[in-house]
Amino acid sequence: MEELRPSGPGIAALLPPGLHAIYQECRRLYSDQPNPLQVTAIVKYWLGGPDPLDYISMYRNPGSPTQDVPEHWHYVSFGLSDLYGDNRVHEFTGLEGPSGFGFELTFRLRRETGETAPPTWPAELMQGLARYVFQSENTLCSGDHVSWHSPLDNSESRIQHMLLTEDPQLQPVHTPFGTVAFLQIVGVCTEELQAAQQWNGQGILELLRTVPVAGGSWLITDMRRGETIFESDPHLQERVDKGIETDGSNLSGVSAKCAWVDLSRPPEDEEDSRSIYLEMHPRRLSDKDTEQIREVLRRGLEMNTKPALPPISSQKPQQQNGMNHDRASLVQSVGHFQSKQTERTRKDSLESESSAAIVPHELIRTRQLESVHLKFNQESGTLIPLSLRGRLLHGRHFTYKSITGDTAITFVSTGVEGAFATEEHPYAAHGPWLQDDAEDYNSHHVSGSSASAGCCRET
Repeated sequence: MEELRPSGPGIAALLPPGLHAIYQECRRLYSDQPNPLQVTAIVKYWLGGPDPLDYISMYRNPGSPTQDVPEHWHYVSFGLSDLYGDNRVHEFTGLEGPSGFGFELTFRLRRETGETAPPTWPAELMQGLARYVFQSENTLCSGDHVSWHSPLDNSESRIQHMLLTEDPQLQPVHTPFGTVAFLQIVGVCTEELQAAQQWNGQGILELLRTVPVAGGSWLITDMRRGETIFESDPHLQERVDKGIETDGSNLSGVSAKCAWVDLSRPPEDEEDSRSIYLEMHPRRLSDKDTEQIREVLRRGLEMNTKPALPPISSQKPQQQNGMNHDRASLVQSVGHFQSKQTERTRKDSLESESSAAIVPHELIRTRQLESVHLKFNQESGTLIPLSLRGRLLHGRHFTYKSITGDTAITFVSTGVEGAFATEEHPYAAHGPWLQDDAEDYNSHHVSGSSASAGCCRET
């Protein structure tokens, strides 16, 4: 439960250092608003409350008439970074590293005529994204997208998804607990989200900046926007198509509802490894392999070097939490996502960090399969043409990671270094991680957005 309250400058000297550093950056921008309205969690997350963000400040921004930026409300979160420095929420990692997850969220909402107070629904939206970050330990980066599948304000709006970009006014700050950047949420239509998936988020953000009604240079979200950028300017679709043809997609994977079944043989007994694939038993893939799969999703973004998957090798255990989404229907871009324990490099490869093994890593053998049955929900299925056109045809890989278990399906191109699926043995499994050398898919023309929710593959 949340309450609305003003903040006051009189207690600035008593503020925790991390909190004070962010306040100071906000005061630099809004010196005329020392007491902004705040949405604050009554029971803080570190006391067992449900909301990870301690505070969300709301400012009135006049915009910039010279840049055609309208007046709007500016929301700033407090809690994804380390506010306190006493390990109550985040572990201190050093002055030169990120503070907590290394960023806070912001949101810019166009102010309606006659509106005297900011709507509070963006605060819950930001709390939802923060819950995902805390539960998955995946940081967000500029260019990421989030499929939300619902109007952001629960209205009838076409703005139902989000992209993320750097805030155009708030500058990164150095706190006593590390650095903090500000990532702005940008509301987008379904067609714009799909274009970001098929090409890349940064490219679509640049197109949005060229269309004043779609946000302009500061990317202001207007929930009343009734047209996509492609309806406003049909030539923009040509730029997207050319970008896909030239660059491919930088989306290396998604978290989704998916499963696969080995049709080569029936399970021999209850210890047969096929029971893992069907998720009939609670036995799970080791955290070591789970971390490798997560790294595929986080770090598969290098566009101009030889793509590679890592060799499967044993490493020292280290505990790490799994992924748990707030919405069962969420299909989340994780092409730019990184664990807060990893460095912010962009690779089309895995450099795994190991975890405590649940199934001993060395005991799970890699097997070649004769035929497999792949299962996807509808939205996941519509991304199959994207994986072929935007990834595999450019010599890259694409991974589906199940949101309901440890299952993962990686489509690889022939020649991806380190892959255990090959052109000779196109279907190979390591525990519940299936790799599919999709060279035969690439020999067919696959286009459009239609795909079967299930498919069967045989040699």
